[in-house]
Amino acid sequence: MLGRTGVSVSKLCLGAMMFGAWGNEDRAECIRIIHHALDAGINFVDTADVYSSGESEEIVGAALKGRRDRIVIATKVHFPMGEDPNRRGNSRHWIVTEVENSLRRLQTDWIDLYQIHRPDPNTDIDETLSALSDLVHQGKIRSFGHSTFAASEIVEAQWTSERRGRERFRCEQPPYSMLTRAIEHDVLPTCQRYGLGVIPYSPLAGGWLSGRWRKATGQQESTRAERLPKRFDLSLPANQRKLDAVEQLAVLAEEHGLTLIELAIAFVLRHPAVTSAIIGPRTMEHLESQLPAADVVLTDELLDRVDDIVPPGSTINVEDNGWVQPSLLKSSRRS
Repeated sequence: MLGRTGVSVSKLCLGAMMFGAWGNEDRAECIRIIHHALDAGINFVDTADVYSSGESEEIVGAALKGRRDRIVIATKVHFPMGEDPNRRGNSRHWIVTEVENSLRRLQTDWIDLYQIHRPDPNTDIDETLSALSDLVHQGKIRSFGHSTFAASEIVEAQWTSERRGRERFRCEQPPYSMLTRAIEHDVLPTCQRYGLGVIPYSPLAGGWLSGRWRKATGQQESTRAERLPKRFDLSLPANQRKLDAVEQLAVLAEEHGLTLIELAIAFVLRHPAVTSAIIGPRTMEHLESQLPAADVVLTDELLDRVDDIVPPGSTINVEDNGWVQPSLLKSSRRS
């Protein structure tokens, strides 16, 4: 169940970030990948307005023609969609404008799950909740969630909804993998306490747990590595430590007759707070390698050995946590 919405979703959620200019530019192949995922039993698709500047939403919309009623569609709002300073963020002004654009690109009359892609310290959370609640009442969205909210922000939003009589956030979308475990400290327990669904992204840690990043292969090139060098540059000590952990996890997976991909996704699904793990294939081959993970159940003994390699609640490279709290920025700590 997706939190307390009463909506049932598949264990794997098809992430659409790699469909379009950011990943696979062959629209026909992207649609075939989506159809194959649906035929395999996935009924949950996650995208965002910012992915390839709206192209991902367009591809998802085209792929779901004739299947819309059976699919739970999630998309997001927050990141800039142009140079205009008001075409971004979590304001009512932008949310009520951009939801119409997403509906048009997705070729649908409603969005099942509309998510705030990142916190916005410049916008009152009640401003955001008020706009989202109105969209629920208008039938344009059916529920809403957030992504990379800290535990304190999750609590504040829940309390604001109660005090102001707003609709509630129903789920959280954080980064989570065997290499990125910081949310185990308080985000996951907080979500459980408030009955929120959790749909983690990047269970393969941005490709680090795909088998591609190994000591024998060395530095890998990709558009993601170019955009995010702090997470992928092997000359950095934190990324060398990630590589050491990957080597140990790969051996562990092989000992148990699993691929590293299967171990990684099954690990995320094993946490009792997790609803559905987002996979983000760029090719059909990627999808085929990830689908079997939904049926893998990890033993306690195997999970203990993962904990020995990467301790619970720890993230090897903090750049992988997905969002730097403004309170940690130099400008917030120095007068």
